[in-house]
Amino acid sequence: MASNSRRPDRVAEGIREEVATFLAEGVKDPRIVAFVTVTGVDVTRDLRHAKVFVSVMGTDEEKAATFEGLASAASHLRPRVGRALRLRLAPEISFHADESVARASRIETLLAQIKQEDASRAPESPQETDAGAGPAISGEASDAASANAAGRPPGSDAPPRSAG
Repeated sequence: MASNSRRPDRVAEGIREEVATFLAEGVKDPRIVAFVTVTGVDVTRDLRHAKVFVSVMGTDEEKAATFEGLASAASHLRPRVGRALRLRLAPEISFHADESVARASRIETLLAQIKQEDASRAPESPQETDAGAGPAISGEASDAASANAAGRPPGSDAPPRSAG
């Protein structure tokens, strides 16, 4: 039973490899003009449907044309996947945009921008900083910290626990 629960994961990995190979060397659709990367595959437990997540680099027009081409290629890809993975029934393949690569790039850009702004706002001399002061604690956090130090759970008004 344990090996059966991992089968969809193994099939998903096989589909990812087969689709990536197909896109790298076998696709002949002229609409697929952008750079396409297969980032993941989700397969239902019954292995009937596979969602293939792809990252498409290019202009919006190229992305739209590429997804049209991928949708068309899915019907040609289904029997190829079935034969390659020796499946009795090949899963129905659908392509979905994976924006995680673009989102990660945007986050990296924002973090670099924040770091640059912090560096430009950094104090010129060490005298301007208050080295002895710790982080400011809000009222609620201060209460929780003092309750915890007194041996009480945060948020409770119970008397301190005795150590004994």
